[in-house]
Amino acid sequence: MKKIAILIISCLFFTVTAYAAIDVHTFDSVEQEEQFQSLSNKLRCPKCQNNTIADSNAGLAQDLRQKVYEMTKEGKSEQQIIDYMVARYGNFVTYDPPMTLATSILWFGPLSVLVIGVGFIIVRSRNNAKKIKESTSEEWDQDQEARLKSLLSDSDESVTTQQNSDTKQVKK
Repeated sequence: MKKIAILIISCLFFTVTAYAAIDVHTFDSVEQEEQFQSLSNKLRCPKCQNNTIADSNAGLAQDLRQKVYEMTKEGKSEQQIIDYMVARYGNFVTYDPPMTLATSILWFGPLSVLVIGVGFIIVRSRNNAKKIKESTSEEWDQDQEARLKSLLSDSDESVTTQQNSDTKQVKK
């Protein structure tokens, strides 16, 4: 009998703590409840940074949910509640921040880096192609022609001399 009583008491203990973790909100109308649910999924927890206030169990998220609940019960509009949260926590608190100078850097920064990188690659490849073309298309002047002929003639003479010496050795 003692074991059953201990089991029942421990079960009740755990169910009470589980019930305490669930926020229970009562609303005057269905519209208020829908507004609360919508805002809970639109607002980001500043502490968790990647969870909505509906998904987060952080203390700050619980406070924000409570504030949204209170403001909804007071009859504030969705935009008024969002403006209140943005005034307190900045544009980061919304998952869809408005386009401002600060957020434009986040939106257009990666795109500008990509455009600048592609532009740099194109300019550099054109410069390299231009340098290669210039080095291969330099005018062939008379000095270079004379030097080439002298090198070729020296080379031909040494080859002929080498061949003659080889044939002499073979005859011996």
